[in-house]
Amino acid sequence: MDFDQLETFLEVARHASFSRAAERRFRTQPAISSQIRALEEEVGAKLFDRSGGKVALTGAGKIFQQYAEQTLEARKTMMVTVAEMERVPRGEIVVGANEGTCLHILPEVFAEFRKLYPEVGVQISRLERAKILESIIDNSVDFGVVSTPVDDKRLTVVTIHRDELVIIVPPNHLLSAAKKAAIADVAQFPLLLPKVGRTRDSLEDLFHENCHGT
Repeated sequence: MDFDQLETFLEVARHASFSRAAERRFRTQPAISSQIRALEEEVGAKLFDRSGGKVALTGAGKIFQQYAEQTLEARKTMMVTVAEMERVPRGEIVVGANEGTCLHILPEVFAEFRKLYPEVGVQISRLERAKILESIIDNSVDFGVVSTPVDDKRLTVVTIHRDELVIIVPPNHLLSAAKKAAIADVAQFPLLLPKVGRTRDSLEDLFHENCHGT
């Protein structure tokens, strides 16, 4: 059963005529008859009474007509709604992000997003990095916010934010008056770093690359 068959059925019902329905549908009468037979076989009941040279809906046909009209109206509503969504986005998106991103980055981003797209709801799923990537792949979230690099070729990566790494020292520290400092200069002092995570990994890479023999 498809929409074309339903439209044919309704044309026959409106005009009480296979030949008139054929004219309206720009088809031959045998083609119209074939569609109606296929419908009747699928629903398991006669939809039209063809006796006496007239075409009339049977009891089953009258019930079927109601549902056919409702179905085609629902299809029309669906098409209009989807077209409207293309013009004015609406619905809901689910974003996967870790705790730090949820607290420090996304609030400002989504405040602006809500101004632009007030009809779109945003749900945040707080996950660890590996789980975020898995969730994007299995479509349980629409977008994920993670640190780069992302090497999985199934994913499209777009840079939306860049963290700046800065040195924080007390006013009396030897580096406090410097406008800039090399990694080798920083390595001379005890450092307080994140215990684990991508930031820790990035910092260790920086020191390994720039402080050989230090």
